Amino acid sequence: MTTPARPSVSILLPCRDAEPYLPECIASIEAQTAPNYEVLALDDGSADGTHRLLVDWAERDPRVRLLDPEGSGVVAGLRRLAREARAGLLARMDADDIAAPRRLSAQVALLRSAPQIAACGTGVRYFPREAVASGYLRYETWLNELTSVEDVARDVFVECPIAHPTLMVRRQVFEDIGGYRDVDGPEDYDLVLRMIEAGHELANVAEILHEWRLGPHRLSERSERYSADAFRRLKISFLRRSFMPTGRPVVIWGAGKVGKAFARAWMASGDSTDDSTIAAFIDLDPRKIGQMIHGAPVLDPSGLATVGSALSRPYVLAAVGSPGARGEIREALDRQGFVEIVDFRAVA
Repeated sequence: MTTPARPSVSILLPCRDAEPYLPECIASIEAQTAPNYEVLALDDGSADGTHRLLVDWAERDPRVRLLDPEGSGVVAGLRRLAREARAGLLARMDADDIAAPRRLSAQVALLRSAPQIAACGTGVRYFPREAVASGYLRYETWLNELTSVEDVARDVFVECPIAHPTLMVRRQVFEDIGGYRDVDGPEDYDLVLRMIEAGHELANVAEILHEWRLGPHRLSERSERYSADAFRRLKISFLRRSFMPTGRPVVIWGAGKVGKAFARAWMASGDSTDDSTIAAFIDLDPRKIGQMIHGAPVLDPSGLATVGSALSRPYVLAAVGSPGARGEIREALDRQGFVEIVDFRAVA
């Protein structure tokens, strides 16, 4: 097999202690129906047989390049891999996951058919299924329902709307926004938020084309940078700087666990020059209405009319955990003349 002069897709594959899973990952890449790809792999200090597996792979397949790390950690590895990529499309893959044979070809087809879309992911299925707790099932269901550009833009502050190991991004866009950054939080979500902040459109292929492995070996299970608090801090940072109007009272719809956690993070994110107060909470539970949370009253939905003024109506952050409740809130706000994104956003 000869190496193509210029591959269509560069697959970025950082690895660490992946020996038990890497053979399945490699087999799934080799089974891709889009053969014009290159793989850039990197071993980030593995203590098992990962490096030997990568060396053997690179020796038998000229499309595979094994790079030496420059620094340690996933962000340093991804930067190194992206810098060496030759294709106009960059695709992520995790060393413990399995890609469906059509994954790359389906994503390439979407991006070729829609030049305005800067990046896309695919639907996912967590495995092994016996390890999939209810929270993961909710995220899987939610993610697999986000297919259109409008879906992604609407729900981008609920959770990351592109599964990172399924990401395919136009290289020029990736470079224009500065690539991966080492931030106090998830590097993949930061990348997605910066793309949307810069005005780019994102979508997902409406097929489940990626098997996403769960287990205690996952970095997201072990690192504080992928904690719920880190995600909230990142969301609020972007909301404040680019995605919310200034000078409007902030109302949190949701006086439960999700709403209270988001409100605490919101207030903690302000400084002496920034109004970090919450004007009110909205809730349907009659037991909560009339209470005070963080110095703000809990009102029923009709109470929104009493917050702010005709010249400065409140901006609502719908902070609930249930997709069903999110839909009810959207309908209620629509009836009151609130326009999503302009007057409110769903968050979590």
